[in-house]
Amino acid sequence: MAQLWGGRFTGQEDELVKKINDSIGFDKRLWREDIEGSIAHASMLGKQGVLSEESAANIVRGLNGIRQDIEDGSLIITDDYEDIHSFMEAVLTERIGDDGKKLHTGRSRNDQVALDMRLFTRRAADDTVRELLSLLDTILSIMEENIDTYMPGFTHLQKAQPVTLAHHMGAYFEMFRRDTERLLDCRRRLNLCPLGAGALAGTTYPLDREYTAMELGFDGPTRNSMDSVSDRDYAIEFLSALSLIMMHLSRLSEEIIIWNSNEYRFVEIDDAFATGSSIMPQKKNPDVAELIRGKTGRVYGDLHTLMVVMKGIPLAYDKDMQEDKEPVFDAFDTAMISIRLMGGMLRTMTFRKDVMERSAMNGFTNATDAADYLVNKGVPFRDAHGIIGRLVLYCIDKKCSIDDLTLDELRTFSESFDEDVFDAVSLKTCVEKRLTDGAPGEGALKKHIEQSRTWLSSLR
Repeated sequence: MAQLWGGRFTGQEDELVKKINDSIGFDKRLWREDIEGSIAHASMLGKQGVLSEESAANIVRGLNGIRQDIEDGSLIITDDYEDIHSFMEAVLTERIGDDGKKLHTGRSRNDQVALDMRLFTRRAADDTVRELLSLLDTILSIMEENIDTYMPGFTHLQKAQPVTLAHHMGAYFEMFRRDTERLLDCRRRLNLCPLGAGALAGTTYPLDREYTAMELGFDGPTRNSMDSVSDRDYAIEFLSALSLIMMHLSRLSEEIIIWNSNEYRFVEIDDAFATGSSIMPQKKNPDVAELIRGKTGRVYGDLHTLMVVMKGIPLAYDKDMQEDKEPVFDAFDTAMISIRLMGGMLRTMTFRKDVMERSAMNGFTNATDAADYLVNKGVPFRDAHGIIGRLVLYCIDKKCSIDDLTLDELRTFSESFDEDVFDAVSLKTCVEKRLTDGAPGEGALKKHIEQSRTWLSSLR
């Protein structure tokens, strides 16, 4: 199969060169974007009189026919071509004759592939946002249903203070909200059209770049032809956003893995999202959460790959940049399935509220509130901190909690303790009196949920 650049060459291409040079094996994924961009380009050439209206219309009809045939499976993209661009031009020319050879007028593969990748990344960002919104809706539903589900909050994986499941999941809502906003911001920045930049210096044809940008849904054309064909910042930014999404998914996966353990038993993962052991019949393993956690490193690797590819490339286009596609495709695919799996796992997961509450009642999660109680009785905080520290040691020795002690026992540590201490350090009080914005108290939590639902609805 002749290459698009074959006229200058008389010798045969080395087979290894062909193997490393050809990109059809992976860039055929861009066939929709290539057709979409080519239709806009041909329409613009006809409008500008660069091509006759008949030739432009013939090209557009031919491209639409190719699109339909690929969609219904009657046309297969084979690896006989160098890339998706040469495949499209060859098939188009075979179908409509010499008009097919006119499609590339005023266009280089450099601005063509730059366009295809922007179109793909824009669509991928939109798809990722849709999946994130679905995940956020699931998390918000869990929050709405668990405002009074008490559980221990942790620092250093040690029980710290009591919170609610709604408050805990609210932290992940905020993470994935930031991820959504990052993607929307990335999309805004990438939404400029490089078509018309040519190889690097534009073209002498009277192209209407504003027209093609509008036809393709861009905010306008790119502003510098050299940057147009050599820019992959948007792809790196997209992979950076995906890497942060995967980091948040991995952190949530880690907690689910811990919560699912025999020692915690906070959750029961649905059978659809767990696997068994080939030798131990009692096992129910959180493999989906573990795989999401593992695949996070894969997406990090895709980001690192693209950053290393781009770090030393002089202007304008260089063949190194062909290496942009596989990491973008892989990171997008990996993130999408991970987000979907996390949503499905959360929607079907059983939260063992009784176990969570019992866990919150143990481990001295109310120790800070006991110290605050003494402060409210006039004890300096540093002294109160020391008193409660000694009280905790006493309880550890007795194998009991602060709530289990009698008032007389408490008063051996401080005369400031009174009957109202038991209500002050109860689980419900410890949570409900925290009403500052962002806290786990019911009022603050309901405010957070309401604001979150309003924001989520605004993006539908």
